[in-house]
Amino acid sequence: MAISCLPVWQSQEEVSAELVSQYNPYEQQFIEALEDTLQYLIDDSRVPGVGIAVVKDSTPLLVKGYGIRSVKQPDSVDIHTVFRLASVSKGFASGLAATLVRDTLLHWNDPVVQYLPSFALVSPEQTQAVTVKHVLSHTTGLPYHAYTNLVEANKERDDMIALLSEIDLIGEAGRWYSYQNVAYCIIEPVAEVAAIETAKVESFQTLMENRIFKPLQMNDASVWYNDMMEVDNKAVPHLPSRRGWYTTPISKNYYNVPSAGGVNASPLDMAQWLMALLGNRPDVLPTEVLDSLFSPQIKTPIENRYFSRWKQLEGAYYGLGWRIVHQAGDTIAFHGGYANGYRTAIALDRNKKIGICILANGSSSLVSRVVPIFLDLYRKYEDDIKAWEVQVNEEVAD
Repeated sequence: MAISCLPVWQSQEEVSAELVSQYNPYEQQFIEALEDTLQYLIDDSRVPGVGIAVVKDSTPLLVKGYGIRSVKQPDSVDIHTVFRLASVSKGFASGLAATLVRDTLLHWNDPVVQYLPSFALVSPEQTQAVTVKHVLSHTTGLPYHAYTNLVEANKERDDMIALLSEIDLIGEAGRWYSYQNVAYCIIEPVAEVAAIETAKVESFQTLMENRIFKPLQMNDASVWYNDMMEVDNKAVPHLPSRRGWYTTPISKNYYNVPSAGGVNASPLDMAQWLMALLGNRPDVLPTEVLDSLFSPQIKTPIENRYFSRWKQLEGAYYGLGWRIVHQAGDTIAFHGGYANGYRTAIALDRNKKIGICILANGSSSLVSRVVPIFLDLYRKYEDDIKAWEVQVNEEVAD
């Protein structure tokens, strides 16, 4: 099952945009070329199951499932099949924080200790200096992947945060990029405390449901291990072997740090998420908070493994829950993820109002190959797509 548009139109301008997307021959050629390439890559990688969402502005151009959920029970992947998002979850956590900023319950430069007095690093001065922005940009001063081994040992969130006080720092807050999972999940208790001002006591998971999933009609999405286990229509994780793919159990790991890697979602959910990130749901994510999320905070190595297939790279940064990549004159917001046999990626160009999310239930190079191909392919058709849109809009105006 696949879809090409959703009934979300609210104005004549949006209706016109829908008509353009349905009948723009160059946009159709772009999608057909992308599907052909994607099918080739799926066949080449032999990944069991894949979900994809491609959005242009407020219009889903392609939402589709490929392959099967499990090699043991070969039910087809469809638009409602749920995958684990792994580190693509980080953008949801910063998005949730953005809704609190929108409501003035939280500010990016607020010190963490304002909400979490028990928070401590080895340096008392740095403990006081670390802000919400530092947490979401991986610039707390902690060493790379501090205590990720404890995440994979399924330790409790608050116990892991408490242990951060025992680690030597690598530099001042805001000065050094160092990717985190445990430190990133500090945003969870911060958000929980910030939201108490609404006279409700809500867990991070409930906040995500009420502030992101429900308003955006992400009806298949969740942040719970138990929810994932109870879903019938889910993609089962697979690992490769010489004899092919084999299933592996869904692990509780990373559900203990849901902000860093615990979100579950379907291709249809990710289409809704992309539309919001492209500015079409200001009631949930206004432009000013989106600007903050995608503002580069710290320079990162351009040699990152995610970018090994990207051409014409000009610079890489980290924003708030997002990698910000300058490529071929464009600015791309991107994040990849891997956990428990699932591999995922999301990318969007806010200026061109185009975005993609790719989900797979097997670890291969497929996902890392799709995103740069998508970006390059869109550039090939971009001028013709724009010219057609201008022509149609002029005809509508007449």
